[in-house]
Amino acid sequence: MKHTTRKAAALWIILLTGTSILQQATAQLKGYNILGDQGLQAGTQPPPSISLAIPLYVYSASSYRNSSGDKLSSSPSLDMFFTGIAGSIVTNVKVFNGNWGATIIVPFASNRVEGNVVNVDGPFSFTDMYIQPIQLGWHTKRADFNMGYGIFIPTGKYEFGGDDNTGLGMWAQELTAGTTLFLNKTKTFHFATTFSYEVHGDKKDTDIKTGDILSIEGGLGHTWYKKGKTPIPTIFNAGLIYYMQFKISDDKIPVGNTVFSGSKDRVYGWGVEGNVFMPGIRSQLGLRWLAETGARNRFEGSTFFITLGYMLKSLSKK
Repeated sequence: MKHTTRKAAALWIILLTGTSILQQATAQLKGYNILGDQGLQAGTQPPPSISLAIPLYVYSASSYRNSSGDKLSSSPSLDMFFTGIAGSIVTNVKVFNGNWGATIIVPFASNRVEGNVVNVDGPFSFTDMYIQPIQLGWHTKRADFNMGYGIFIPTGKYEFGGDDNTGLGMWAQELTAGTTLFLNKTKTFHFATTFSYEVHGDKKDTDIKTGDILSIEGGLGHTWYKKGKTPIPTIFNAGLIYYMQFKISDDKIPVGNTVFSGSKDRVYGWGVEGNVFMPGIRSQLGLRWLAETGARNRFEGSTFFITLGYMLKSLSKK
């Protein structure tokens, strides 16, 4: 009886946040993809190296949009913060004539919200990890290509119906593929796009399942080089960036003998990016800002992303 009561209460929280939202919107469960983490040259694999990076992600939403795109009169607000340590390696090992690499992210987050219509002041804590054991990259004269396979691991705290969860309580698999097209011979003008497709398992101790999610990110930009004291010049990139995300299949939320599945959500984002690689200190700094539009059945807001990267060791052949 106790478990049934908690389950019913949790479903109530996930499905609605008040009478007005119940009348105008349906629940959508969130996936793992952090929109805005890809931008200019998203389809290009870095040169062979071992690197560390610290992402700093802030998402702020002030409105919730229903299935018609209308702002709800009682829209809840949401602020989410995400950071962590990302380690990556790109090797000279060839697989299908592409360079093999791998990535691991040990993340921390606050407000890791499980449902789009729930406003929870979650603690800043260790959340779910990401490992990409397969990452392949190819380089041609006028285009780069990459693809990968990753796994989201539910290492964050999760209890069904809990009010202090730090993770989403589910395993997920991700397939990625992208390209950067160079629009001139010197490769200073480029357009990039990358696709990510998430497939989720059931949430811990439940039959609840988040629908498949497709995310598309990239940008159109220009590269400048400034010669200095090192053999490698300082490299600047700037341009316009975008993202879009679509729920491809319905969420599955069993309620008694029926299955609740709300209308699928979507969102678009547009913004700017600037980044610089400083070879003297083997470091990179990147800034991205995007504003969302066209949201359906989800929050609409803005994304601010800072990336600090450091190359521990170059593996490029001399």
